[in-house]
This record gives sequence, structure tokens and C-alpha cells, in this order.
Amino acid sequence: MEFPDLGAHCSEPSCQRLDFLPLKCDACSGIFCADHVAYAQHHCGSAYQKDIQVPVCPLCNVPVPVARGEPPDRAVGEHIDRDCRSDPAQQKRKIFTNKCERSGCRQREMMKLTCERCGRNFCIKHRHPLDHDCSGEGHPTSKAGLAAISRSQGLASSASTIPSPSRTLPSSTSPSRATTQSPSRTVPPVITLQNGLSEDEALQRALELSLAETKPQIPSSQEEEDLALAQALSASEAEYQRQQAQSRSLKPSNCSLC
Repeated sequence: MEFPDLGAHCSEPSCQRLDFLPLKCDACSGIFCADHVAYAQHHCGSAYQKDIQVPVCPLCNVPVPVARGEPPDRAVGEHIDRDCRSDPAQQKRKIFTNKCERSGCRQREMMKLTCERCGRNFCIKHRHPLDHDCSGEGHPTSKAGLAAISRSQGLASSASTIPSPSRTLPSSTSPSRATTQSPSRTVPPVITLQNGLSEDEALQRALELSLAETKPQIPSSQEEEDLALAQALSASEAEYQRQQAQSRSLKPSNCSLC
């Protein structure tokens, strides 16, 4: 060949002809001959970008404008959701009335999906706080929280109206209660806690501390009587124990050394 650098081979695999006047496809930028330069002849994969067609709504038969590069199905779907005047589309809009409040989203749902933080309505895709950039930290409490607070306040008010069981019990139960509760306050080792005191003195001291802890700032007459009775009982118990110890120490022993 005299001019081997002239022309180009057709990019169609079934052709591969050397054409001195090759043509370039404006969609896929491929080099083709005159027979295969058309979109349909070389099965161009980018022909949809150049083949501009206006889709028609299947319900109202109205042309739907589509932006360049946007899928026509999406544009038709948005037209049916927002602008279509047919009866099925209007009936659908009556059901799907809850529009997503996220900027740029036009999705509608059958039920409300309210965010607990900011209180706005969103679709299923943007219902989580991280999906819609929630910034409602200072939003008031939700309905469920208000109901829980009202229930807790009602329980607190009902508990305040119930009389205290300590004032309805007879005075004779106070010393026994103090006596039964005092051993639980003593923790071994006994020697270190008693500080050199005997068991009776330590018991009396524990009773006095227990009564002092439960004693209010302004004691009533009933509580004063209970305290006096408890002190009298503890004193009599200590005196009885002391007398028993003295009688055992003064009792002569019958043992004799041979």
C-alpha cells in the first residue's frame, strides 16, 4: 500500500473494514465506517444519552419532561405522585399523605414516622436521626414521655396520701423492732467494734444509736414514749445481766485440790 497511515478500521467486530473516511460516534466516541456509524448498527451503549425522547404518563397521557441523564421511569413516577390528574393517581395521593420533610426527598408514606428528637415527619428511608441530620436535642418530651411522667406523678401523690405505718403500730412493737434490727448493724470482729465495752453495753449503745438515727427533728409524744420505753427496757436488761454476772462470780466453788 502506498498510504498505510491513511484511514482507520471500523470498530464493529464483525466489520473491521479499513475506511479512508471514518466516522466517529458522538455517543460512545467509537470509529466506524459509513455502514455502522448509526446507533442501532453498532449497538451503541451510550445511545440513550443522545436519543432524547419525552415519556408519556400512562394514566393521563400527558408528556413528562425529563432532564438530561435522568431515568425516564423516575420522572414518570414523580409525576404520578405529584401532578397526575387521573383518578387512580389522586386516590393514591389521598392515601400517601405524609410527605418526608428531609430536604430533597419527595417520598410519601401511608403513616407518620415522627422523629422522637426533632418531632418532624420522615419517610422510611430517612426515619433514623442519622439519616436526616437530626438536630433536635432541645425538643420537648414526646407523648410517651409525658404519659410516663404523669403516671409517676400520680403514683407519688397516691403514696403521699397513705399514712405512715410507723405511727399506726402500737408502742409495744418499737422496742422489739429496735432489738431485732440492732444485731444486723453489728459486723464482726466484735472486739474492734465494741472498743473495750461488754456485750450488754455495746447492745445498749447500738440501741441508742438506732433510736437516734430514726428520731426526727421534732419528735412527737408517741415517739418520745417509745424512746423512753426502749431505754428503760435496755437499762433493765443491762442491770439483769450485771446481777447475773455478779452472782456467778460470788458463788463458792465446790472443787477442791487434793
